[in-house]
Order: sequence, then C-alpha cells, then structure tokens
Amino acid sequence: MSEIIGYVNKLESFGAVDGPGVRYIVFLNGCSMRCAFCHNPETWAEKQGQEFTADELLKKALRFKPYWKNGGGITVSGGEPLLQIDFLLDLFRKAKAKGINTCIDTSGAPFTHEEPFYSKWKELMSLTDTVLLDIKNIDPVAHKELTGVSNENILEMAREMSDMGVTIWIRHVLVPGGSDNDDYLRRTREFIDTLKTVEKVEVLPYHTLGVPKYQELGIPYRLEGVESPTPERIENAKKILGAN
Repeated sequence: MSEIIGYVNKLESFGAVDGPGVRYIVFLNGCSMRCAFCHNPETWAEKQGQEFTADELLKKALRFKPYWKNGGGITVSGGEPLLQIDFLLDLFRKAKAKGINTCIDTSGAPFTHEEPFYSKWKELMSLTDTVLLDIKNIDPVAHKELTGVSNENILEMAREMSDMGVTIWIRHVLVPGGSDNDDYLRRTREFIDTLKTVEKVEVLPYHTLGVPKYQELGIPYRLEGVESPTPERIENAKKILGAN
C-alpha cells in the first residue's frame, strides 16, 4: 500500500501564537475559500508544494520536541488542512502514538456530513487536542461576499465540535468596512456563547502584509485602499467578543 502524500507550503519551527505553548507549524497547500483579506494566496493551489509522508514530517518536527513547553506540539494550518484530511489523519494517528499535542487551524469550509469525509472528520477530532476555528463573518450573505462560500456548514462544524468536547479557540479577522460591524460582532458573540468548549477568543486585526504576494502572482487585490482597524475599533471588537 502506497503511503499518503501531503502537500506542504512551508514549515515553521517555533510558532508561539498558533495553539498552546511553542508549536511546530505545518502549512498545507490548498484552499477552497477566496477570502478578500487572505495574506497567503500562494497556498490556494492544491497538490502543489513540497511532498511529505507523515513519517518524514514527524521526523523533522520531533527534532524540536525539547522546545515544546507549556503544552506545545504540532499545529497544521494552511491553506485549508481539512482538504488533505487523509494525510492529516495519518499524521495525527502517528503523532498521538508518540504523545504529541495536536492542533488544527481551519476555516471549516470543507466540512460536510457526506461520507467518507464525515467519518474521517470524527476520527480526526478524536486525535485533535485543540481546533483554532476561523469565523470569517457570522452573517451568511456577508460571509459569501467575503470568502466565496457559505458559512452554514462551518457553524454546524463548530456546534458538533462543542458537543464532542473538542477544545476550540475562535479566531476572528477584524476588517474595516466588513466584519468590523457592531451588529455582526454581537451576533458572533451570541453564537460563541452557545458553544460549550471555547477556551479562547482572538481578534486578528486586518493587515496588508500579503498585498505584495498578489502583485507577484498577478491576482487582483479586492481590499485595495482598506487600512488596518484603529486601536479603538480593535478594543471594541475584543470587548464585544469577550476576547482573551
């Protein structure tokens, strides 16, 4: 039986903000969303990047295990890691066998109750210590305008993770003229309050650091001229969302 191949965009050895403690971060290629504020458009294409098996990746990651303090371990981000769910399952089965703390940073867009994805996802959740869930926008119409896809399945995934007892960190990118809207923020807080396992809420201020990548790739940048939110609006969002 041939080994499952993962397509990796980049690796980071000492991540301090992508899950508990110090993390080894694996950025996978492939994303079905087209978020207007995405700062990693180079990760959109599927089946591109460096090819790794789970064993090869774990061998690289384990060199840094002595630094994984305060509950640290491996975080898989993207792109969208759930698009490579077979590779992710293989990696996390082997990681848990070695006692490694596991974390996924996901938008939830691939989530579906259809098989075979749903059964694989449920097993994956049993192997995952923390999920960093990006809620792009609570309003379904605004979400589709912002990302190109619906948010109904994403919110359903959050509810199911809560019911399963999966630890969740909510992340919300604050975009002036978009998600920086008190009504949207209040509705997001109301949704978060229905979840039982949210351990942390983070507000991520929109920034323009990824704009040069669009120029390099020849992709039009949809938020041209939009500035980062002011400190006052960031604090407002944190207060409404109960960010910690």
